Amino acid sequence: MNKKRIPNPSRVRHVPKQFSWIDHKLVRLGYLRGRSPHALALYLFLITVADADGVSWYGDERISVELGFSQRTISQVRSELVKNSLIAYDRPFYQVLGLPDEPVTIPTLEDAFEKLASGRSSR
Repeated sequence: MNKKRIPNPSRVRHVPKQFSWIDHKLVRLGYLRGRSPHALALYLFLITVADADGVSWYGDERISVELGFSQRTISQVRSELVKNSLIAYDRPFYQVLGLPDEPVTIPTLEDAFEKLASGRSSR
């Protein structure tokens, strides 16, 4: 059996001051905006099965069975959640990350083109 590893120790989640493990910042600060339905399902699954540090031992095969996702879908949505700083992944461990007070956003290629286009039109 693998010894527990916390993929991102600096972002261990703590019970928020409100009543639940599901942090209101997910909605209030827009962390859920733009996430795919599959990514939201994986995130819900992980916050349900994670321990007090936000770490889950569930492997991709079991997650695939539980959520009815292909391995490819799991890989894609895991990348989406990592990219958006909602989870960390250090195979085989998933970690639901504590949420910072400001959303961590990574611009998409589409955002970069839009910014570039708007910069040209303002000249």
